[in-house]
Amino acid sequence: MRIGFIGDIVGRPGRKIIKENLQRLKKEFEIDFVIANGENASHGFGLTIDSAKELFSSGIDLITGGNHSFDKKKDLKVLLEGGDVLRPDNYPDGVLGSGIKICEVIKDEKVEKMAVINLMGQFSMPLVENPFNWATKLVEKLHNDGVKNIFIDFHGEATSEKRVMLMMFKDKVSAICGTHTHVGTDDLQIFENTAYLSDIGLTGCYDNVIGMDAKSPIERATTGIGSHFEVPNTCLAILQMMVVDIIDGKAQNSFKIKKLSNKNDLIISEAIVL
Repeated sequence: MRIGFIGDIVGRPGRKIIKENLQRLKKEFEIDFVIANGENASHGFGLTIDSAKELFSSGIDLITGGNHSFDKKKDLKVLLEGGDVLRPDNYPDGVLGSGIKICEVIKDEKVEKMAVINLMGQFSMPLVENPFNWATKLVEKLHNDGVKNIFIDFHGEATSEKRVMLMMFKDKVSAICGTHTHVGTDDLQIFENTAYLSDIGLTGCYDNVIGMDAKSPIERATTGIGSHFEVPNTCLAILQMMVVDIIDGKAQNSFKIKKLSNKNDLIISEAIVL
């Protein structure tokens, strides 16, 4: 199976570039299933029902979340109980929603199972359970249940936490991709049958500060006083997607696609195999 993963979608520009390009990219690269982190898809903070519908109609199959999953409170119950929108699974017990789903992926007219796990790190993040111990239990149960294809979206601030996740679960899960910082890292690799990238980077405005208008971040940096971050109405946008080929639970190949809104050509980088 070939899986696509899109990083933090930021506001309308992120949704727009996905709407304009994703279906074509899925067809061109024969992608069977697309996962996307959508916790910033509505006005840069949270996810609304309308934005979720727009993303699904654009070709996304499953949406993951993070520390902004609960920002749009009036839409939470519908989104998180619907099954196709996840929040980090290691939120404390009793929190609405789930961070794991076993999906059915159709490949060559055959149906294969793939588990998607959404986790959140601890450094500089909201209160969550230990993601490493949490993941250990989840992965062990999935293996016992015969699920070999496992994709983890690890939403975290610290690259070291993400790297620890790789060291713990290499050759046990198919892929681990980091989200949250909105800044893509240059370490796409396949390490002992597991595709890994510390952070996929944002999909949205690319000519400002992490997808937001630069005025407020500059004011905060220079005076210590800031205002609400706003997503620009117009900007140079980028779509960033990690693609992974998985056979029998093991990553066989991986590459990253970048599509800028002002250029027709794609930028493609191949994973290093270690």
